[in-house]
Amino acid sequence: MGKNDIEDALKKLDRLTQEEARMASAQLLEITNAIDSEVREIVDNVFGVDERVAGVDDRVAGVGDRVKDVDDRVNAVDDKLVAVLDSAQYIFNRSSKIA
Repeated sequence: MGKNDIEDALKKLDRLTQEEARMASAQLLEITNAIDSEVREIVDNVFGVDERVAGVDDRVAGVGDRVKDVDDRVNAVDDKLVAVLDSAQYIFNRSSKIA
């Protein structure tokens, strides 16, 4: 009778251990799924940020092109100003020699 009680207790302990292992596995799976969902949400957010950064990059490139155009126009004005100053200097020097 004592031997059967010990065997029964060991079988019950084995069943409880297996059940506890299954419950722990189920909880681990639930936690893993929750983490996976959060990571997927973060990845989606990162992709959204990446797309917005690419849009900003395109706009910055457009601004760079416009700045170059302004620089070209400033250089053209500068060239014209130099020509006007040279002409004024020439006229001034010529009129100084005549007087």
